[in-house]
Amino acid sequence: MAFVKKQVDVTPIEDTVFAIVKLAKQAIMEKGEDAVVNATIGSLYGEDGRIVAYDSVFGPYDRIKKEVKAAYAASFTGNESYRKQVYEWVCGDNKLHLAHSVIATAGGSGAVSIAINEMLDEGQTLVIPKIAWGSYALMASMHNVAVTSYELFDGDRFHLRDFERVCREVMEKQHKLLVVINDPCHNPTGYSMSMAEWKQVIGFLNELSALGDVVILNDVAYIDYAYQKDARAYLSVLNEMNAHVMCIVAFSCSKTLTSYGLRCGAALLLAKDAAQVREVEIVFEKMARSLWSNIPNAAMENFTYVTTIGKDAFLQEKQEYVELLRKRSACFIEEAEACALPCYPYKEGFFVTVKMPDNQTRDRFHEALMKQDIYTVKVNTGIRVAICSLPLKKCEGLAKRMKEIYVQVEAER
Repeated sequence: MAFVKKQVDVTPIEDTVFAIVKLAKQAIMEKGEDAVVNATIGSLYGEDGRIVAYDSVFGPYDRIKKEVKAAYAASFTGNESYRKQVYEWVCGDNKLHLAHSVIATAGGSGAVSIAINEMLDEGQTLVIPKIAWGSYALMASMHNVAVTSYELFDGDRFHLRDFERVCREVMEKQHKLLVVINDPCHNPTGYSMSMAEWKQVIGFLNELSALGDVVILNDVAYIDYAYQKDARAYLSVLNEMNAHVMCIVAFSCSKTLTSYGLRCGAALLLAKDAAQVREVEIVFEKMARSLWSNIPNAAMENFTYVTTIGKDAFLQEKQEYVELLRKRSACFIEEAEACALPCYPYKEGFFVTVKMPDNQTRDRFHEALMKQDIYTVKVNTGIRVAICSLPLKKCEGLAKRMKEIYVQVEAER
């Protein structure tokens, strides 16, 4: 007997990130802060070991009237001022000659989930990178959608050939493609695709659309922590999409404003045909109404204020932490290269991922690290190091320690 629907996975969720975070906290309580390297937390932390909460964000938020905080949003799709500002903020200086709409969502996660649920039918297949945020597969499972994956890297570049192979196989089977591209600042490797790589991807997807409709789910959760000034420039390549290709950009206020608990994000719909965009907008609006009804009113009002009137103060404060991320990542990567600790190609972002030959080796290495009070997160064929929350003093010498432990693990095989 079962009370839940038949086609649902009832295997208990195993959130490896939160489980390891808990173990790291226990070790800190027992041995002290200085004795433990906690490289698990995927939020931005300062050098003082405390979560970053921008003055330029939470000062204005605290000044919002309680009646505004208490009120419903103006629409299930989000406040009009918020929707307009999300489009302006995400697109930046790029002039997109595309029909568009913005739907407010419960964080960037809400945008990803609603796209997986509404763009594919049950039993169809979602395409994701082989190294990826684990919730993509979980969301697909809960929507009765299958998952297949493409190799992310060919050496130190995007693996275009495998991307093409996997997308073509799925398209030939179901004549519909939904493919996740987490870029820039890929989670968990920190890779960002070049303009040339994006041009190749869009060119290929245009050709592939002769077999059916194509939807790109572009997860840009970490875009505002890119080191390059023109991190949004690739969006102009979307102007080259043909009428059978759509892009859904999943945006996260949580990451941009370090307001993870406010659960505010958006799905930005982009396509040539306004009627096609309107159709998706209607479906997303209905889904939003059925899931979360509306997004926190004050969170949307605050985003609009911070990115307009408060923009200069916010950008200045944020840049201090972008530079801190740059220092932490440079420290780890340079030391990793010096001691030959293999890492996936990193360019910018919250995480660096140590490359593993297989998941069995990864598991042994991960256990050995914890025995030496180094706490990290396992990903597919890799060990994720969250430099976003790791003080610079703990980045120093970490790669060398990890390499020494890895050599010992291999010697004991």
